Amino acid sequence: MYVLDTNVLIHDPNALLNFEEHDVIIPMTVLEELDGLKSGKQSVAADCRQAIRTIDRLLGDASPKDIEKGVPIVRAKMAEPLGTLSILMSTENTGNHSLPEHLNDNKIINTLAALQERHKSRDIILVSKDINMRLKARGFGVEAQDYQNDQLVDDINLLPKGYIEFPNSFWDTIAKVETVQRDGVTEHILKREGELAKLNINEFVLDEQGFIGRAVNITDTQVIIRDLHQHDLMNEEVWGLVPRDIYQAMALNLLLDPDIHLVNLTGSAGSGKTILALAACIEMTVASKLYKRIIATRSTQGLDEDIGFLPGTEAEKMEPWLGAIVDNLEALHEDDENMTASVDYILSKVPLHFKSMNYIRGRSFQHSLIIIDESQNLTPHQIKTIITRAGNGSKVICLGNLAQIDTPYLSALSSGLTYMTERFKNFSHGGHIHLQGVPRSLLAEFAEANL
Repeated sequence: MYVLDTNVLIHDPNALLNFEEHDVIIPMTVLEELDGLKSGKQSVAADCRQAIRTIDRLLGDASPKDIEKGVPIVRAKMAEPLGTLSILMSTENTGNHSLPEHLNDNKIINTLAALQERHKSRDIILVSKDINMRLKARGFGVEAQDYQNDQLVDDINLLPKGYIEFPNSFWDTIAKVETVQRDGVTEHILKREGELAKLNINEFVLDEQGFIGRAVNITDTQVIIRDLHQHDLMNEEVWGLVPRDIYQAMALNLLLDPDIHLVNLTGSAGSGKTILALAACIEMTVASKLYKRIIATRSTQGLDEDIGFLPGTEAEKMEPWLGAIVDNLEALHEDDENMTASVDYILSKVPLHFKSMNYIRGRSFQHSLIIIDESQNLTPHQIKTIITRAGNGSKVICLGNLAQIDTPYLSALSSGLTYMTERFKNFSHGGHIHLQGVPRSLLAEFAEANL
């Protein structure tokens, strides 16, 4: 029997459907907590409402006796029911060993302990994203686990970086190659073996001799690598910005490619994620006019409560949250005669919109560049909500640093950024680069390494 905590249903409103043949139990206290959080326009409220609707759909018109016993979970119309769902009433724990009932967490643990007494032959497992809740449950003799259905990797180091680096020469590892010229582009057709077997679509190959290529086609037996000239990549100027290292050059190559619809940039603080994305976005909206507008969004705790009390227009209210964008605009124009005038001119000319994530649901953005900043703070469910807003001719750019997660109940392994990186690694119109180094400043580099 798996007993779900409230934070699991907020993290993934469809969590009930992911326990296969097992019995899923929802304590009455969890329903009360969902009820208390369901109002408002925050993403948490929307997740609560979706979880409540899922519970209602699964229970259908079952009688109270059936709900207590367990209603079979039907996942699809033609599929056989698998597992059951039941609501657990809070039972008064009459034993001497019970936690004080002034906290909802304690009520749930006491209820589970009473349930364990009644079903001694069965495993009763509490599923919670709250580490402290799990510790309390274990201390009280109730087994507790984290919700791991959307954790696709066991170690963050197993995530793809977006490139494979070869010491010395890449060609020393290749026995046979067929090279063709197509529309002025050189492509190498190689057998998929050794290190190349680990290569995903749109990942790069680079070596110490200066060769760099991108995998543009992968089959079971062969890999087609497009030859990119390192000199051209390193000297590509985008809105006055020139890449500082080869990793930034690879990121710009993906950002500027109209056939790549999703770009995912990770890296430590100061590695250049935001400034690269912003320069590429301005170039593609103002200079080449491939896109009509730039939409920036990020996870902002408490934004909805605070914004109403701030004075000024909507643009002025959003200014604190646009700080990272304005900072990077200033960096792009720091050599101009009048930097402030340049930044104001760009902000007036570039159709740059800042949207709170809570108001993005239900929207459809056509021919837009969507920048998701601080995406490590989003759950897999929230990431899906934003990416599915991209309409025809739109491109999504996700930026994040898995070492800086501020959201409760999220870790590097359960972050939506990790989930998306792993899920999209074989997407032919997606690309991912993990940026290296800290080019922001010598101070930032030393702090990242030593603090």
